[in-house]
Amino acid sequence: MTALKAHEVARYLQRPDLEEGIFLVYGPDAGLVRETAQRLIRHYQGDDPESASLVTLEASEVDADPSILAVEAKTISLFGGRRIVRVRGAAKSLVMTLSELRDDPAGAIIVLEAGNLAPRDALRALVEAAKLGRALPCYADTDETLSALIRETFAKEAIRADADVVATLRETLGNDREVTRRELEKLTLYAAESKALTREDVLILCADNAALVIDTILDATGTGHAERLETALNRALGSAVDPQRLLAMAMMHFSTLRRWRGDVDTGKSARDVLNSARPKPHFSRVATLEQQVRLWSDSALATAGERIHLATEESRRRPALAEAVLRRTLLALCMMAAAH
Repeated sequence: MTALKAHEVARYLQRPDLEEGIFLVYGPDAGLVRETAQRLIRHYQGDDPESASLVTLEASEVDADPSILAVEAKTISLFGGRRIVRVRGAAKSLVMTLSELRDDPAGAIIVLEAGNLAPRDALRALVEAAKLGRALPCYADTDETLSALIRETFAKEAIRADADVVATLRETLGNDREVTRRELEKLTLYAAESKALTREDVLILCADNAALVIDTILDATGTGHAERLETALNRALGSAVDPQRLLAMAMMHFSTLRRWRGDVDTGKSARDVLNSARPKPHFSRVATLEQQVRLWSDSALATAGERIHLATEESRRRPALAEAVLRRTLLALCMMAAAH
């Protein structure tokens, strides 16, 4: 009985121990399931993929004609290469069909792709109990596995990544392997000539650009950087971000700054306040948020909140002037910050 643990799969893929048999690749991460199945297939195809005979079936095809899987597995390749049969969407309905191949796969490699299977699932139980069966679980990436994948991808392409690139990618990417691979491919293509990546490259190429530019607007306003504010506003409005949405985000931002400032006024350090904040600010913004908490007094933040409130009301009464009202208000707040 061979039931691999999730953390053992990557090592196993480097040296699979069967020359024939059934491989069940399963788990909730569909992207990782596909990637693992493809790695198995590439291994068994060897250096000359053309010599191997690969047949791909959908589980629905096997359900409609249960004999097709055995026929394909036992068919001799015209070119004498290894016979590989891949079945997508495998489920327990295949158990009866696989029973006759479990102990005698006729020299074929059978790769089954399935979703998340419980320990007592009939298909999983059959493969795990088979002498010529291997079950490979695929679960969502952890911080550790994601970091390893990022470093491995860049090292393979000889790309030098700045120290904070891996941490930024961990924060930006989700835990779906297929999405992660697409984003990493995008970054390696971008850095194909320069062979270098910075945190800014990652944020521009992979982050939610709308969210990123809004953060830039808020932080430029709160720290008194008028030129940066103007550039970010032009980008946001040019991308059809609603001015009223930006005013709402500004109100939320300055209200949060005022709450944090209140905690600082009781004797806490700005860094301690930010570290205990929930939700916790993105690590890339901690320094500039700390600067804003120190820069603005409670009374100045109260004034800022009132200005944004009046601007919001005006933009609702006169929607055609919403952009002008937004620009005027944020620039006024930016000048307040610069004057401190």
